[in-house]
Amino acid sequence: MKKEPVCRKCRRAGMKLFLKGEKCFSPKCPMVRRPYPPGFHGQKPVSLSEYEKQLREAQKIKWTYGIRDRQFKNYLEEAKRQKELTVADALKQLLERRLDNVVFLAGFALSRRHARQMVSHGHFYLNGRKITIPSYLVKPNDVIALKEKSKKSQLAEEIKRRKESVQPPEWLEVDFENLTIKVKRLPLPEEVKVPFDFDLAIERYSR
Repeated sequence: MKKEPVCRKCRRAGMKLFLKGEKCFSPKCPMVRRPYPPGFHGQKPVSLSEYEKQLREAQKIKWTYGIRDRQFKNYLEEAKRQKELTVADALKQLLERRLDNVVFLAGFALSRRHARQMVSHGHFYLNGRKITIPSYLVKPNDVIALKEKSKKSQLAEEIKRRKESVQPPEWLEVDFENLTIKVKRLPLPEEVKVPFDFDLAIERYSR
């Protein structure tokens, strides 16, 4: 099955999902040039059913975090088992704890997609051990560090140049000099900045 181009996902979602890094902030962004859904009837107003609204919110979340439907369902089942938070808040926290998301939020990558590639290619160590699993869920006191070989590459210089333009969340401690990220605590639901209706997305899977 042919994969849908990344930028078409933003147009289908009706908003920027920031899946392509710097391109999303430039005039070349398709959402700037064609801010309507792809297809012949894209520019016509569309009235969505409740089911379609639920589906769209779920798609936005999955596309943003780069997860498949099966993964989303697994996260949802795990969120339901947590008693301290609502299902929606627990789901937010689980997704935010993904290693690729942490690398992105810290400013070490231009997008979550870019962060996922960096992790998969073995650029990071977790608590002193090499890790290549983007979906790893970080825990308090975990330390993520750019590996020594990568610290001597152009990649390290690019990360350091982003220091002034990124603002990592309070639950992360980022050291741009030594290129490390420490997880101080778990993220709070209100610290999750993605503008999606998690409750609506969850209803999609409650049928």
